[in-house]
Amino acid sequence: MKKLKRSQRLVDMTQFLLEKPHDLLPLSTFAERYGAAKSSISEDLAIIKEVFEGEGMGELQTHAGAAGGVKFIPRMPMEMALSFVRGLISELEHSDRILPGGYLYMSDLLGQPSLMEQAGKIIATAFYGVPIDTVMTVETKGIPLAYATAAQLGLPVVLVRRDHKVTEGSAVSINYVSGSHKSIHTMSLSRRALKEKSRVLIVDDFMKAGGTVGGMVDLLGEFNAEVAGVGVLVESDAVGTEERLLHDYVSLVRLGEVDSKERRISAYPGNLFSV
Repeated sequence: MKKLKRSQRLVDMTQFLLEKPHDLLPLSTFAERYGAAKSSISEDLAIIKEVFEGEGMGELQTHAGAAGGVKFIPRMPMEMALSFVRGLISELEHSDRILPGGYLYMSDLLGQPSLMEQAGKIIATAFYGVPIDTVMTVETKGIPLAYATAAQLGLPVVLVRRDHKVTEGSAVSINYVSGSHKSIHTMSLSRRALKEKSRVLIVDDFMKAGGTVGGMVDLLGEFNAEVAGVGVLVESDAVGTEERLLHDYVSLVRLGEVDSKERRISAYPGNLFSV
């Protein structure tokens, strides 16, 4: 790489770190990349660390020793997360989101990369320090959120299918009960997709009674895998606590009443903000 001015180097280093969250990067990587002394690189990193942490972008951790280096950990302060969620609630409460049958239209929000990036960062922050090997979701609407969360954690995504695909080889399939409709569904996961005894973060866009997430939990049991946590974008109050099939999870938004007749929606910050 050609010799850069310090200001240019700072910009390039920042971008490099943002693209490699949770990767331990030796100082020699930057020294060789920019043809600069490690002492100069250390000074640059101190500036970047101050900005990252001052602006609530995350932490820049320094690891000493021959095998050390720097590691960027994306994190979002709780007050910034709450501000984002309040904005999301404003979007969700628009009356034109009510669909026949009292369903809520969310696909446009799930299709906004910038919005999903922020939501994924909040979920990743909620599970900071928890050992996780991979992020799991079920097709299809939860995929953008799962990938956004995994990107912040620097982890792969495992996709559970509702119908087994021949192109994925042999798979494990299970039946599960949908908590909202009390009907039987099937989900499957390729045997090659997940290593046994993995620690998995389950991510989903919407949870009513928790039947789908419960199905993924059961599916993980077939792989001797462990649930490291469950994060959902929106949970519904349409079912009572005693009817919910899942109780240990983190939610960003809690959906209250969806009144089709009055065209009214009420939503509140999720349980992440009540602990």
